[in-house]
Amino acid sequence: MGQEKTVDSKYIQQHLANERTFLAWVRTGIAIVGLGFLAAGVVFRSTAHEQLGHWIAALIGVGAVVFGAIILGCATRDYLSKQKGINSDTFRSPKLSIWVTFASLGLVDLFLLALVVVLVLY
Repeated sequence: MGQEKTVDSKYIQQHLANERTFLAWVRTGIAIVGLGFLAAGVVFRSTAHEQLGHWIAALIGVGAVVFGAIILGCATRDYLSKQKGINSDTFRSPKLSIWVTFASLGLVDLFLLALVVVLVLY
């Protein structure tokens, strides 16, 4: 007795591409979290008189971890939405994950720039 074909099997290539895209978003989220840990490492290397550098590094570390988690959440939501859209022929390209990633990287970049300026001036 053979297995019945599923709706997913009708669009195998699209589902595999969806999975690859999801994994790329996961790597992006993990990379942003890694930036956070890197910035937080600066906190432990700063001296007591570099309070501003210490505060910025801590903010970057916590913020990057939060942004990474938000990106992972958006990626999961988009993956499931795409899966449903592919099967029902109602696919729509997601925009939220793109904007969240852009905003997250932009903010982390600005704070890292501020951190570098503070560390260079002290």
